[in-house]
Amino acid sequence: MNRAWAAFKAHPYISNVVGYTTLFASADLIQQSVLGGKPAAASTSEASAGIDWCQTTRVATVGFCFHANFNYHWLKGLERMLPGGSVKAVMGKVVVDQLIAAPLTISVFYIGLSLLENKDDPLEDWRQKFWTSYKTGVVFWSTMQAVNFALIPPVARTVFLGGIALTFTIFLCHLRQQHDHKIK
Repeated sequence: MNRAWAAFKAHPYISNVVGYTTLFASADLIQQSVLGGKPAAASTSEASAGIDWCQTTRVATVGFCFHANFNYHWLKGLERMLPGGSVKAVMGKVVVDQLIAAPLTISVFYIGLSLLENKDDPLEDWRQKFWTSYKTGVVFWSTMQAVNFALIPPVARTVFLGGIALTFTIFLCHLRQQHDHKIK
């Protein structure tokens, strides 16, 4: 365990990117196997196996290409902009995070996956599911980010965030597979 922690501290960027990509893939696999979300475009062989590996690869790709990198740099920048763990600093970080990062990351999730699927209208899922995702995220992430900024040391924040993101990404993957979801 000491070796793993030493490697993490020596190479936090690589550790965070690999960890976040793995968490995104895991979230999609959990969503497919536990919640039973079946993508609409699954082929016969994929559907019979119960897991759409292409879908999992797309989710991991979005996690790798955007979310892991964005969150690593975003959290470092947020800490520089609003340093410390005082109540005022934590509240400031949570508000800024929810106003800037949350809409961006949710949008990239839906639009990125639609682009990777070559959908005719890459904004369709985003239009249908953004507000539900954002409203749920404001409650969930505000609480989790307050814990993150107040109690977790800066070197471990992206990993903590990744663990919490697993739960929210399962929610996003599941919501995305709900083809009858209407704007509320």
